[in-house]
Amino acid sequence: MAEPLKNLLHPGVVIAIADALERNAAGFDRKRFVALAGDGLEALELMQRSLQIRDALVETLPQAFPEAAANLHACLPRDGADGISGWSLLPFSQYVALRGLDDFDLSLSLLRALTPHFTAEFGIRVFIDRDQERALATIRDWTKDPNHHVRRLASEGTRPRLPWAMRLLQLIRDPQPILPILTALLDDPEEYVRRSVANSLNDIAKDHSDLVAAFVAEQIGDASPERRQLLRHASRTLLKQGHADALGNFGFAPPAGINARFSLDRSDIVLGESLGLRLAVSHDAETSQKVMIDYAVHHRKANGATSPKVFKWTSATLVPGGSIEIEKRHAIRPITTRRYYPGAHRIVILVNGQEAAEAGFDLALE
Repeated sequence: MAEPLKNLLHPGVVIAIADALERNAAGFDRKRFVALAGDGLEALELMQRSLQIRDALVETLPQAFPEAAANLHACLPRDGADGISGWSLLPFSQYVALRGLDDFDLSLSLLRALTPHFTAEFGIRVFIDRDQERALATIRDWTKDPNHHVRRLASEGTRPRLPWAMRLLQLIRDPQPILPILTALLDDPEEYVRRSVANSLNDIAKDHSDLVAAFVAEQIGDASPERRQLLRHASRTLLKQGHADALGNFGFAPPAGINARFSLDRSDIVLGESLGLRLAVSHDAETSQKVMIDYAVHHRKANGATSPKVFKWTSATLVPGGSIEIEKRHAIRPITTRRYYPGAHRIVILVNGQEAAEAGFDLALE
């Protein structure tokens, strides 16, 4: 079993931070910090642990933010020497977000220094929310930074709907201000950065589908394989939704002359088992057609209605008179993000975003 995420911040981390601050902060009350940060720590979840350590920093670092910022900066790895890094820096970033709003430029500079050792994407967001124009002016310069972690912070920190973080409501309403940042990073040499750009565009697509489809259309002409992969990943939500313009960006036209036969290997299943899916698709139009084949499982809800979840399957090019036959298994197993209900479910085949065939099954929980 995987180690729980909360254990990334453990009592040993508290001691390591205390040791680093004792070396670098004159008058630092090590004993008080350890007592405050470690009090009942192991009973808390990850973010609760981080916030408790942050609050201990608030109580024991100098009240003057520039002095406290210098103490934190001195704890970072430098000149080949060890320092605080990894998840241990999450409380540092949260401290800056809490205490540094009145020292805007110094705080952004410190977050930039933190991020090569652990992402500051959580800490940067309160500054964007407080003064978006001022923050983005600095962040745009980070797209040219020689350190790829800083360049990634420019895209990841500005994601409108970053998981685990506060939502940037202004950018959810109007994402135009971050498009120049994302454009500047489209051809970044690091896949780590490009994937962040794709995720940000996918965030935007959830609220502004036509905007992202148009952005992709502008950027896909003569695109390198790396950029094309980025744009495809950025369009994943739109492609699952069958957005016509997004499909068209990748050569998937509305299906014509497509015939689909779909079946399941059983009509009854118990939670934890899997279904066998079998699909035959033929093409009787006069020209070849590129097809993207997905399927949507319509899960039953408590009120008897169903809610679809789209899964990727395959892509192919069908010649006139051609056909393909494909099979796969789909597990119906417990997951933390879904509650299952017994009764009728259905699976719908999607060809270029349009329903082409379906089959049903009954689910029992035991």
